[in-house]
Amino acid sequence: MSDYELDSVEEEKKQYIVVRIGSEQYGIDISYIDNIVVMPKITRVPKTPDYYAGVINLRGEVVPVMSAHRKMGLGEDEITGSTRIIILKLEAQGLVGVLVDEVREVVSLGENEIDRSSQNKKNQSSFINGIGKNGDDLISLFEISALVDQVDG
Repeated sequence: MSDYELDSVEEEKKQYIVVRIGSEQYGIDISYIDNIVVMPKITRVPKTPDYYAGVINLRGEVVPVMSAHRKMGLGEDEITGSTRIIILKLEAQGLVGVLVDEVREVVSLGENEIDRSSQNKKNQSSFINGIGKNGDDLISLFEISALVDQVDG
């Protein structure tokens, strides 16, 4: 095997969709993403956790939606024309929606472009499993299981 082939085997890249929540950029592993939807009507559900925004009807299926802002302690959502719901497909919960301020781009990151040792001291640190370096941009990579834990109320 040539050196070039060895490099390409070692450097397997993962794709992340980059979203904005507040003033920060976050990456979501694209393998979890089922769909991205423009803001539909969210139906509130009584007696649910604070970060639970409600449910939406997606192709006839009722999908719970959580607010990333509230889940991470970043205050209330500001719904704008850029606001989207990322629909995640999870083995344990099925479909779950996450409210984000904006969807930016898709990036490919190799393991050498991800710093897993950074400990973010903010209260959302438990939701982050690494910091991706994309050019000059730093992207906090979500630990999906921690972010959507207990989303079903």
